[in-house]
Amino acid sequence: MYRVILLPHDVDIHDLRQALWAHRIGHLFTEEAEGQVLWLVDPAQQAAMQRLVERWQRGESLMPRERRRPRASLPAWQVPFRQAPVTATALALCLGVFAVMGVLGDLVIAALTIVPVGVVKGQLAFGSLAETLASGQVWRLLSPAFLHFGWMHLIFNMLWLWFFGRQVETLHGRGRMLTLLLAAGIGGNLAQYATGTVLFGGMSGVDFALLGYVWLMSRRRPADGFFVPQMLVVFMLGWMVFTMTDVAAVVGFGNVANEAHVGGLVVGLVLGWYHSRRVRSPR
Repeated sequence: MYRVILLPHDVDIHDLRQALWAHRIGHLFTEEAEGQVLWLVDPAQQAAMQRLVERWQRGESLMPRERRRPRASLPAWQVPFRQAPVTATALALCLGVFAVMGVLGDLVIAALTIVPVGVVKGQLAFGSLAETLASGQVWRLLSPAFLHFGWMHLIFNMLWLWFFGRQVETLHGRGRMLTLLLAAGIGGNLAQYATGTVLFGGMSGVDFALLGYVWLMSRRRPADGFFVPQMLVVFMLGWMVFTMTDVAAVVGFGNVANEAHVGGLVVGLVLGWYHSRRVRSPR
């Protein structure tokens, strides 16, 4: 990371941030004691960033020509759906499902598990995946990703979904984000089901796929503008390994969909490797 400029705390940097993303310039703003510091990810983009900052200081138009459109007056809740529609829709679905679970409880869980769940003679009974798919319930391959079993589970998954998903959608488009969501969601769910587990859920498999994709892109294609703090990578991978140990069960973190995490990470790395090798055509 390369320090570029120090700005006072009271300076509105919203337009500058949007322009930097639009120009695919990897960056980070940090709050320091002396003010707001702008950091550059790729030194090869230093001249482009400097020109953009100078234009911003002069009050000139910053957005690329094809993105210069009159700003529509949108309600605040609609703005995320315009900026990152796939990510925002996935996040909204998770929140909606969690809210409905608070009212209908186990009925929602039974409707979204990877195979149907019922009670037979006082015991839980599960359908088979082959019969489930043959009956046309193919949506169950993805639906467990929208289940969350507590506030902490929901909040952490939504935090990483928004952090990574918005980057992917802004820099590589909604089609790439949708591909990652479907591939990692289904792949992670199938990996977890293969271990014999049925009652699982959460967007964490997708989160790990996004982590793998963004990290690999930031290393192999830094000019695209992707950025992930190295300590965040260490934390998330360390957390994944920790939840696989017996210690996690002792302290109350034993019921974790570890295979979904690994499956999602593999999907993200494979897609990241594939797309990072492709040469982007000039704009």
